[in-house]
Amino acid sequence: MAKHVDIEKIARGLGAQRRETKRATGGYFGAMQLVADVRTRFKTPKGGGRATDPAWTERRVLPLAEQTLSRLESLAQRVGTAENVRVEPMQVAAIILERTLEHMSDEDAGRLLQERGR
Repeated sequence: MAKHVDIEKIARGLGAQRRETKRATGGYFGAMQLVADVRTRFKTPKGGGRATDPAWTERRVLPLAEQTLSRLESLAQRVGTAENVRVEPMQVAAIILERTLEHMSDEDAGRLLQERGR
């Protein structure tokens, strides 16, 4: 059984101070974070079916560029293989969207929309 790692205790022992939590955003570590999200969030419904996040209650249609869908399909296949679970491209998109929004302020969103409108 894995022991709990007390990050605060380690920081104090090193004479350091924790400022904020950082999440991996790309590359190998970003992919592993995505795998970890699927592992912790996805549950198989009691009646059977595809595993999904039980907190997702809304279903929407989202238009995508072909290259975006292709990238999501590739990520879904990699995550599904790593976790031995069927993951759909739009489930990957939902996780990425939620993770991005967690760290985006209203000002960041406004700037992003202004840049896209140019």
